[in-house]
Amino acid sequence: MQLDTIQNLYHYLHSHQTARHYLQGCYEKLPNIDAEAKSYENCTPFMHELAHAHEFYQQAQTTKPLIQPILLFYGMVHLLKAVLLTRRPFYPETTAMLAHGVSARKRKKKSYTFLQDEVRPQLHGLFPYIAEHLFSMRQLSFEKISMQRLFRLVPELAPLFHLEGKKSMVAVGNTRESRTLSFPLQLLDTYHLTANAFIQRIQMHLPATASIDQTSSDLKLYLTEPLVEEQGAFFIHQDGRIFFPVERDDYLPISEVLIHYLLLYNLSMLSRYEAEWWGELVNTKTDLEYPLIIQFMNTTAKKMPLLLGKMLWERHIAI
Repeated sequence: MQLDTIQNLYHYLHSHQTARHYLQGCYEKLPNIDAEAKSYENCTPFMHELAHAHEFYQQAQTTKPLIQPILLFYGMVHLLKAVLLTRRPFYPETTAMLAHGVSARKRKKKSYTFLQDEVRPQLHGLFPYIAEHLFSMRQLSFEKISMQRLFRLVPELAPLFHLEGKKSMVAVGNTRESRTLSFPLQLLDTYHLTANAFIQRIQMHLPATASIDQTSSDLKLYLTEPLVEEQGAFFIHQDGRIFFPVERDDYLPISEVLIHYLLLYNLSMLSRYEAEWWGELVNTKTDLEYPLIIQFMNTTAKKMPLLLGKMLWERHIAI
């Protein structure tokens, strides 16, 4: 989907008339909802969430890295709440849903490194709520997860890991319109799976497979239709290439939106509450963590408004 299409939708939703019409169309697809009344009620909060998100993202583009994580995190939070209002007319149903839904270590050790830091999803709050209601994930496959593991699942960061000699992801499709996925046979060794077992594991996240071909170097899957959206452990780069984790431990069927939420939450907590550590990292640029964090912030500033805008667009074309 073209960036212009998403930007036009955001502009379209700037007025009360168009935003209310859009919400009414969303709610008419839901059971037992007075779409006209609820769209009128939610129109103003919906527009404010979009306006706040836009302002946070705009400010993040012009500020220094020192406070960028805070702006990017809250820009994403407001945009997520706008998306939720298109699917959950009564959000927030309780005040418990207003919490972030994630926790991080409160005290940092002297040997603290961001890559080894961990976050823990909570039972209540925004994170588990969006996981369930936007991505149909009622239960996650992890209790806590490290920043390094999350970074390794962002395809735009793969070149930095590669330069370190630690491949994180491999491109298996040249464009999202391609119907051919090509997996290096070395993946079968890192996943400790036969070709048949590997295919069985990934097929649940793919369109129907028309045929399979194995060469001396690759395992090729020919799909009946292209994998145009991220599915399972397949992640799509901003340039359209489809990426897949190299290591078995990194195989994590989860939306990239949730990955960005967890990373931005922890980065924003560091920016707010660990000023000395964060200031030293930003100013001295001594570790690999610095280019990873900067590249991630540059990526999420562009990618999240696009991915979440596509979710708003999908509701629009379904009307």
